[in-house]
Order: sequence, then C-alpha cells, then structure tokens
Amino acid sequence: MKKTLLIILLIVAAGLAGFFILRKYTKTFSPASIAEYHGKGIDVEVNYSQPAKKGRYIFGREQDKALVPYEKVWRTGANEATVIKFDKDINFAGRNVKAGSYSLWTIPGQSVWKVILNNETGQWGTDYNDGQDFLKSDVRIRVKPKVQELFKIYFEEQPNGVNMILSWDQTEAIIPIQLQ
Repeated sequence: MKKTLLIILLIVAAGLAGFFILRKYTKTFSPASIAEYHGKGIDVEVNYSQPAKKGRYIFGREQDKALVPYEKVWRTGANEATVIKFDKDINFAGRNVKAGSYSLWTIPGQSVWKVILNNETGQWGTDYNDGQDFLKSDVRIRVKPKVQELFKIYFEEQPNGVNMILSWDQTEAIIPIQLQ
C-alpha cells in the first residue's frame, strides 16, 4: 500500500515538474510582458506574451500560410490568453466596460480588426470560448513602414483618452480607451 502511494506521488510530482518545465521553455520563445497606462483617470494593465516574427509571414490569408490568418480568432499574443485589467469603468473601442479583468482576443482583417473582451481569464491561448464574449467591436488599423519584430502592446495619449496599440510586423491595431 505504501509503495503504491509512493509511486502515485512520484508520478504526480514528475507530471507537475514536466508541466512547469514546458511552460518555462515556451516562455523563452515568447517572453511574458506587461503594458500599463496610468493617466487621465484611466488605469489599464495588459499581461501578454510576445511572439517574434522570425522571418515568418504574420497576418494574411489562411491559404497563404499566414501565422495569424485573417478572419480567425487570435489570442493576441502567445502562450496563455492575454489578460486586460481596468481599475475603473471605461469606454473601450466605443463600448462601455465595467472595471475588472477580461481576456483580450482579436480577429485580424485586411483593413479592420475586431477586438473582443471575454469574461473568462486564466485559460491557455487556444482555449477560446465565444460564449463568454462580453464585447466585440471593430477597430481601425494602420500600416507602418518599419517591421516590429516582437509583438508589442503600447499606449498613445490622445486629447480625450488613450489609444492602446497592438503592434506586430507592419500592422498596428488601434483601440481607443476613454473614461465613461
């Protein structure tokens, strides 16, 4: 009996160790990052992972073997689902949002992206449950001449709030954030 219990405990311990090693290993390819904005009465924190371009074709048609195909849900980063936290009620991409934490998803398009806030957080980035969507809104994009090697989220102040920018390759999605 003691031998069986010991074997089970060893198997569980090995499984947990393997999980954490694999998780740390994947983070070396797409490091964790935090983007924050605190100003104009707005407090936003985004926890995400930064995949690298590495010479790959990033946004485009699925049949052209794009890493992130148009019109398909993307975890907006790598590894775990990206999590965005608001300390106050705000207006996000033209819609009112209560303070709290949400997972952030996007559906890239050629000229417009759809941004999604989902009530579920803590899941792996491929475990998207559209039944938990709280908000879906179209946002504009811009094309940059310079290539952004690592996916990056940053903020640009505006007269009436701030824009959250999702930047990778030569594409930037622009998400306006304002106080309600």
